[in-house]
Parts: sequence; structure tokens; C-alpha cells
Amino acid sequence: MPRRSPPLETEPAGGGSVRPRRLRRLASLRDLVAETGLTPRQLVAPLFVGERPSEAPEGLPALGRRDVAGTVREVERLRDRGVRAVLLFGVPRHKDPLGRGAWDPNGPVPRAIRAIKGQLPETTVLADVCLCEYTDHGHCGVVSGGSVDNDATLPLLGRAARTYAEAGADLVAPSAMMDHQVAAVRRALDAGGHPGIGILAYGAKFASSFYGPFREAAQSSPAFGDRRGYQMDGRNPTEALRELRLDAEEGADLLMVKPALPYLDVIAAARVQFDRPIAAYQVSGEYAMIKAAAARGWVDEASAVRESLGAIRRAGATVILSYFASELGPELPGGVG
Repeated sequence: MPRRSPPLETEPAGGGSVRPRRLRRLASLRDLVAETGLTPRQLVAPLFVGERPSEAPEGLPALGRRDVAGTVREVERLRDRGVRAVLLFGVPRHKDPLGRGAWDPNGPVPRAIRAIKGQLPETTVLADVCLCEYTDHGHCGVVSGGSVDNDATLPLLGRAARTYAEAGADLVAPSAMMDHQVAAVRRALDAGGHPGIGILAYGAKFASSFYGPFREAAQSSPAFGDRRGYQMDGRNPTEALRELRLDAEEGADLLMVKPALPYLDVIAAARVQFDRPIAAYQVSGEYAMIKAAAARGWVDEASAVRESLGAIRRAGATVILSYFASELGPELPGGVG
């Protein structure tokens, strides 16, 4: 029997009954059948708080530093755009080898938390728990013998977390990538009378080339060496899932993958394996790449932002931390999918 030629486009298989394009004709129809989406309420805006404001790096407006009053104004502006959660990073005036400013109740982050919760109590406030912004050497923990001492760092992270909880933070986010940091923070919170404060664990935080603009904004570049001895190796997705599992077992309420776009596979695997909300951090380098390409006319910024955030959401992220959160308008719900 002679073989039949495949049908032409003008002669659809099944007599024309299967035409996926029928559901793409109108924007409202595409929105109606969209499988994934993102609203401003699923975004967290990272903010830098210091003793005094400073200009953002060129072309990166979301990386500017604000004082406490300016931070409150920004949180109010975000609220009006539908973004109701912020993650605070502190940039102190003075630094020391132990990062004592991280648990100073009069430091920029605790003061900002009190001001935000006092004026905008419906805002969800997250506080980053790490020492890199506060140490004079720029590493995420106590340095001893030329390397970071994991166990000596843990109680300091606990002190910082407790300070932020006492100021009114809703969630604390240990990001130092010290083994057992979640357990140490949980113990400190519970012992301090804060069992209701949740933990967003930077469970899979990879040693990445995409952190550069953040380190400039936070003034947290290491004075020597790098952080590959304690941050995740990007070649090891199985190890990343193990790290996430350990954090879940230690009491993490949310689990985070950072950066987002280079590790969509880890986000997707985490979504399948864990019964906790999965967060993903679209980091400063990812933000800067889109900004730089848009400034040169190589991409349309709004479209690129929607597509990148949509990819992170589609991979399985429940929550997305992104510097674009401070720049997106209320039209976001119909634009990401």
C-alpha cells in the first residue's frame, strides 16, 4: 500500500478539529486559559537600609540605599502598586570583625522594621540574617585562621534573628550558608519568645557570578578569597536538594533557591519534593542584565521582565524576590504567565 503524504497546513489532521491557536486569539482568552500566573502579592522587594541614603549604581535604580524614613516611603509606594512584602538588608556605618551591627537593636534594619510595622502594619517584613554586610572582611561569618568558622558563626546569626524578631519582623531569612544555621535561628527565636516568627531559608544559595551589583550596593565584597567554601557549587543539583531537605528538617517554613534563572531546574525539583512554599531570588546580576540590554535597545524591558518572572513562576516558585518588584506597575496580573 503506498504511503500517504502528511497533511498540508490547509488540511489539518482530524478534519480541522484540533487548532490550539483558537485559544490564543484574544488577550482576554489567553488570560482565561493561562496555566500559570503571577500577581504583585507574590513578589518580595529587596531594599537596602542605611544610616543615610546613597545613589544607586548607574542604571540600577532598585539598588539604591535609603535611610529609615525613605524606606518607609518606598514601602508605602510598593503597597500602592500591590507589592506587600519587603526584604531588608542593612548597610551600617561601622563594621568590625564579628559583624556586631547585625544584632544592634538601634541598627538600620531594626529601626526600619519598627517604623514600617508602626506605619504600615499590613506589610510583610522579612529581614536578611547574615554577617557579610556588617563584617569588615566581608565574609558571612566569623573568620578564624583564614577561613569562616561555621560553629562560631551560628550563635551570632541567632542573636541577629532574635533582634529582628523583637523589632517586629514577620520572617527572618538566614543566608550565610552555615551548616545548621536554620536550627540555630529557630532555637534563638523560640528561646526569645518568638515561636510564631517564620524562617525563609536560603537553602540552595549558589556561589554565583550574578551577585556583583548587590555586593556594590551592600558594600559586602569579601576582602580576601571568595565564598565558594560555604556557598553551593552550581554543578551539584542533588546536593542542593539535600541542603533544602536539611533546612526543612531543621524547621524552615519556606525554602529558597538563589539565583533563580540559572537554577530553574533546582526550583522545579524542589517544588516536586517539598511540601513547603518555594521562593526564588532573581538576583542583582539578573536584574542588571535585563536593564543593560534594554538600555541598548536589544530587548524590550517590560516584555523581558514578564518573561523572566514568568519562567521562574512556571518552574514552581511560590514567591519571587526581585528588584523589578519596585518598578512593576499594577498591570502585572495580566502580563505574566
